[in-house]
Amino acid sequence: MKMLLHICCGPCAIYPVQVLRDSGFELMGFFYRHNIHPYTECMKREEAVRQYSEKSGLRVIYQEGYDLEGFIRNMVFREAKRCRICYHERLKAAAHIAKRGKFDYFTTTLLYSKQQNHELIRDIGESVGKQIGVPFYYADFREGWRTGIEQSKAMGLYRQQYCGCIYSEKERFYQPEPDAS
Repeated sequence: MKMLLHICCGPCAIYPVQVLRDSGFELMGFFYRHNIHPYTECMKREEAVRQYSEKSGLRVIYQEGYDLEGFIRNMVFREAKRCRICYHERLKAAAHIAKRGKFDYFTTTLLYSKQQNHELIRDIGESVGKQIGVPFYYADFREGWRTGIEQSKAMGLYRQQYCGCIYSEKERFYQPEPDAS
């Protein structure tokens, strides 16, 4: 069975790739980049995926271009729903590639993260899969959280400190001074 794996970053791919290969899937990765900001961060993450793919033998499709403006247009005035929109855009792109490539399933490394909303990812994945005609494969990869961290450190992969979008970057690093009033 052929599986397309949406990859958000190299470290998050490690455990899902192991599990899916052990389950007998023939895997190919897909690195989606329009949601990763700033551009220098996107390039660091892409390089980590390239390093991991070389070490693991995983073939990966790399999204072309860098549509920062499109991402921002989709989010403006809908920031409270940004994760839903972002999940949808990434999973829709993966499903389209899976359909063109005649994959049996598609899934995502987002299901590895303890920080992501698994129920929402599953709902969107299943909906997009039905709409496009490629089933979404749900698996809870969170049990391998520690394993992925340890292996990514051992491989020397770049490990990011936020989800990827400019909004999560702000939440991670901007700490306003407490109001003195």
